[in-house]
Amino acid sequence: MTRQIARAVAFCAVALVSGALMQSAGAQDLDAGGSPGMNSSGEQKLVLTPAQRRAIYAAASKDKSKTAKTGFAPKIGAEVPPMLELNPLPDEITADNQSAKFFEYTIVQDKVVLVDPTRMRVVDVIGPPQ
Repeated sequence: MTRQIARAVAFCAVALVSGALMQSAGAQDLDAGGSPGMNSSGEQKLVLTPAQRRAIYAAASKDKSKTAKTGFAPKIGAEVPPMLELNPLPDEITADNQSAKFFEYTIVQDKVVLVDPTRMRVVDVIGPPQ
């Protein structure tokens, strides 16, 4: 009976360590410094500070020719219509935030719409500063 208890304790210890390692690996994706990562559905994620959001809006909204001519209502997670022209983020933005280089943008209704171009999904919508 003692051997069975020892095996059960060893099994539980392995299960606890495995669970802790998996949880730790998942937590690494939650940094706010702009490191690239994947969320649980395998999509690229973008974590931006308020200052980064303001900088992206300021840089992207300078060029009014990037404004989309469509009735598309931008919402996070929405599928982007194929006719929507996407643009790379300005270099001054991607230099400070390496994860931003994986995303593209367009401007819809005076908002900068950040898009994951591989999945054609909206990942963020940045309105004018308040």
